Amino acid sequence: MTAATDSLAVWLRVRREADWQRAPALQRLQPGRDGFRSWCEGPARRRDPMRAERLLAAYALAREDAVRRAPLDFALLAGWQRAVLAAPRAAFRVSDAYAKAGRERYGLTARTRADFDSCLHETTDPDVPLAGRAARAYLDVAFFHPFSDGNARAALLTLVHVLAREEIVLPEVGPLQTARYADDPVGAADLATLIAVLHRRR
Repeated sequence: MTAATDSLAVWLRVRREADWQRAPALQRLQPGRDGFRSWCEGPARRRDPMRAERLLAAYALAREDAVRRAPLDFALLAGWQRAVLAAPRAAFRVSDAYAKAGRERYGLTARTRADFDSCLHETTDPDVPLAGRAARAYLDVAFFHPFSDGNARAALLTLVHVLAREEIVLPEVGPLQTARYADDPVGAADLATLIAVLHRRR
């Protein structure tokens, strides 16, 4: 893709065409290692202790929201993002966004925020396996790119929140954090599979 291509529009097409129903099923297992917390307290803390503390604070909020079954929408994510960035506000972006050294451009229209909330609402769709819903939500945040900063962290928090709502905690999250591309339907399906693989690592 080039910068002239609207990667968000590409993702929405891929999203519609992907067979999310084929995602592996996740089984509730005995609680074990909390991979997100371990990642924050390990690699993230070694790289930047303050950033790790902010992530842990946002994670606590995301887990609390999962317990109370709060509807997932931009406003909920913005609350976590304020903790991530230690900022008083975390507004929806007001212009096109770019990522991957300009390779991907995420367009902005009058409907972008409403479309984002609509996509997030689908995380409760009972017809899609949980791994598929979590993967799709992660990619929605990545390609809607709602914030001016910290979208990768927001995507990961969204994924663990969606899983936590159904009492699933991944024992490892590091492998999830690789570059994802809007025009890659195979990669989208593989993310759901990866979630299932990581879940089985106890």
